[in-house]
Amino acid sequence: MPTLKIRVYPDPILKKKTSFVAGITDDEKKLFEDMAKTMYVAGGVGLAANQVGVSKQIMVLDVGRGLLKLANPKILKASCKKSGEEGCLSFPEISVKIERPEKVVIEAMNHEGAKVKIEADGLFARALQHEMDHLAGVVIIDKIGIRQKLLIAGKLRKLKKK
Repeated sequence: MPTLKIRVYPDPILKKKTSFVAGITDDEKKLFEDMAKTMYVAGGVGLAANQVGVSKQIMVLDVGRGLLKLANPKILKASCKKSGEEGCLSFPEISVKIERPEKVVIEAMNHEGAKVKIEADGLFARALQHEMDHLAGVVIIDKIGIRQKLLIAGKLRKLKKK
């Protein structure tokens, strides 16, 4: 299980919509495992496949409730929005406030290829939505207003120079 290279802004793959996963093969199973190891080593709570250079609708997540390995997630139901602080492994040392539904119900395919329905709230819901944004080619700076962008402009410039 190697650790994968995490793509950092402004890597163009982060802005591309990922591809639907038809089924879970040995390749996807290996990707799930490698992504989980990478996420844990990096100290994250979630990781989307395009963050490691793979354009597939695959994500891993662990907010303290056990490791989730999901493909093709979609939101079925969402509650009213609440603002909360978010960071991202693809935007090191940057944290921004983002409004997201506080509760969601999602449907996805698990690591065995079975359809699952997940009800989530709090950090769990926020992390699921964050990774789902990645799979749609949406990053945290796409979700914030000009005021927050101005506050992090210096840090973004440093990332662009790397």
